[in-house]
Amino acid sequence: MNQLFTPFDLSGISLANRVVMAPMTRTRTLQNNPDELTALYYAQRASAGLLITEGLPVSDEGRGYLYTPGIYSEVQGEGWRAVTDAVHAKGGKIFAQLWHVGRMSHVSIQPGNAAPVGPSTVAAENTTVYAWIEPGKAGPVLPSVPRALTVDEIARVTADFVHAAKVAIEAGFDGIEIMAANGFLFDQFLSSAVNTRTDQYGGSIANRQRFLLETIDAIAAAIGSSKIGVRFSPFGRLYDMRAYADEAQVWSSMAEALNTRKLSYVHLNYQPTITAAEVPAGFGAKFRQDYQGTLIGAGGFTQELASSELEKGDLDLIAFGMPFISNPDLVERMQNGWPLADSDRSTYYGVSGALSQGYTDYPTYNAASER
Repeated sequence: MNQLFTPFDLSGISLANRVVMAPMTRTRTLQNNPDELTALYYAQRASAGLLITEGLPVSDEGRGYLYTPGIYSEVQGEGWRAVTDAVHAKGGKIFAQLWHVGRMSHVSIQPGNAAPVGPSTVAAENTTVYAWIEPGKAGPVLPSVPRALTVDEIARVTADFVHAAKVAIEAGFDGIEIMAANGFLFDQFLSSAVNTRTDQYGGSIANRQRFLLETIDAIAAAIGSSKIGVRFSPFGRLYDMRAYADEAQVWSSMAEALNTRKLSYVHLNYQPTITAAEVPAGFGAKFRQDYQGTLIGAGGFTQELASSELEKGDLDLIAFGMPFISNPDLVERMQNGWPLADSDRSTYYGVSGALSQGYTDYPTYNAASER
């Protein structure tokens, strides 16, 4: 039997299969609040064993892209309740990804047009965020130079994550995923190339991990550790993240630290085709040795590769991203050997034209019409 389609117990949550829908930013909410279209989008894909939402900013400060739905207000919580109800009605399970972009933002979308925040004043170059080019005209812009968070502000950001986690659970999510990947705030703190602090949150590996681990522990105290997942992109180079001297040791140390915390899962995003950085040989097996909880793998998986990796035993669940955009019934298509539909990359992001275009208008496969 193909393990990809077998049930899995995720910290007491029964998943119908081992297929995960990866978090994917779609920038479809004009008022930064989830709506009926958001609910339809996720419900269409509820046959995945687990859905992980797009990144949900935990505060206005945490936003780096226009039209991304948050998870910190009462109105947003009510909107997400409609989403989780729609997914659960289809028998699905769904986690909310909690997001703070750190330096990957622009003054035009920050409260009071303030500078974005980060571990230091090291700016992201050769990359863009989606903000206001000029009043009324949205588009890609260079991230603004950040200012360094103070120690008191770091504690406040942790509190923002705790609040967002509580909103998520009250909204009916089965758990939350902390976005610590892809060059966003926690990834920035882990990197000695970006984090140039000299206080208790910079310098040594332990100090650079402190912010994330304190946040995980604070959320665990509020909702329980078994409802927490964490996403990493080891050796990732997205958004001007660069190599640094103790990179391999950071991930080994992090795996060991998380192994004692009884989390729902750790989600590893390998995307060498996007990041232009190869993960060292044997990294997955070493991470599995150091972290013995549930592991999700993501990054360019095909059905064949996913099945092979599950058989090897280094991963427990496999996340698929772009195939889910144009194939809401991806699980059924893979299980039945039906062809996959191609997606229109021009409609991945943004709100030009109908909001449903390239979002909720992809059909499920009609086997009868192919006979």
